[in-house]
Amino acid sequence: MKSLRHAATIGAIALAGAAALGAAIGGALVLRIAREVVTPAARKQDTDVLAVDTGAQTIELSRTPDTELPGRYGLFIEGAPGHVKLGAVLHADQHSVRRKLLTQIDQGAQIGRRAGFSGYYYLAPDELQLRYDSVLIGTPAGPCPAWLFPAESTTWVIQVHGRGATRSECLRAVPVLHAAGLPVLITAYRNDGEGPRTRPGSYGLGATEWRDVDAAIGYALRHGAERIVLMGWSMGGAVALQTLVSSEHSHTIAGMILDSPVVDWRTVLRFQAKEMGLPDPLPQLAMDALGQPWSARLSGADQAIPFDELDMVARAAELDVPILLLHSDDDGFVPSDASHALAGARPDLVTMPPFAGARHTKLWNYDQTRWTDAITEWLRGQGLAS
Repeated sequence: MKSLRHAATIGAIALAGAAALGAAIGGALVLRIAREVVTPAARKQDTDVLAVDTGAQTIELSRTPDTELPGRYGLFIEGAPGHVKLGAVLHADQHSVRRKLLTQIDQGAQIGRRAGFSGYYYLAPDELQLRYDSVLIGTPAGPCPAWLFPAESTTWVIQVHGRGATRSECLRAVPVLHAAGLPVLITAYRNDGEGPRTRPGSYGLGATEWRDVDAAIGYALRHGAERIVLMGWSMGGAVALQTLVSSEHSHTIAGMILDSPVVDWRTVLRFQAKEMGLPDPLPQLAMDALGQPWSARLSGADQAIPFDELDMVARAAELDVPILLLHSDDDGFVPSDASHALAGARPDLVTMPPFAGARHTKLWNYDQTRWTDAITEWLRGQGLAS
């Protein structure tokens, strides 16, 4: 009997140890997932370069839902020149896509095998052949670099780029806004690789970055602006929405343009977790971890992420300016569900023309004419164009 009791005790200890180990492993996994949500990530090399024909100026890429899209795009490639502009699809089969190169590649250029397909068509502001100034905006986190494209109007557009992106993401919108007579300010923000770095160096998913956009509004008002239109791309949409409901300058905001925006982070993170094959309840546990101060810090966040405050569908009643919402229904990264929910909750404010086929933040690339017309007509309809 004694030996049986001893064996039972050993077994209980072993089971308790196994449970503790499992809990520790599960906790570590949850924190790892949470950390990935708030940690700025390097650009993905998600495309194989299969061949380059410098004579015909074509490039052959592995076929993906992005590389097969019609329109004009950018490609970040290993080797020189580093970034090239892509034109029309010339041929496609089951495994590859051949596209026209709009950037000259010289014979003998050392092109690597891996590349990142992108909506960035322009990298630098001088590519637009418009006058611009490089300025610094003082923010609570430190000085943020910005590009200012001046114009005569006292209605300024302030653009906010997305997660894992830089100011270059926003350059596609400058021509249509400039044609409407509006000055355009494109600002960096904390922890985006160009703006100041906080100690953890992590994203607040809009809950902290809005303060830097608020500082940009202050800069614009000090330099002649009287009204502000905020334009946000992807996570920049979440940042812009938080600015609208939090800023002391909110009374100067006359409208918003949102491209592929994050309107509710829970919807986005659940979608992305499903795409990655993460089973329940891991996504919710990761969000719970980010929502508590102690576990948020363990996850690398500056502070707890206030998911309730970032849910702008739930806070739709607080919105008070017209919004143009541009979102493709096959986005593939930020689902359009919350955007449609916001449009349904505030049909008095939200204009949401239907888009499909354009994927994430590539509506300009996919159908520049329709995207440009939507913005032009909305600006005119709201009395915002000069």
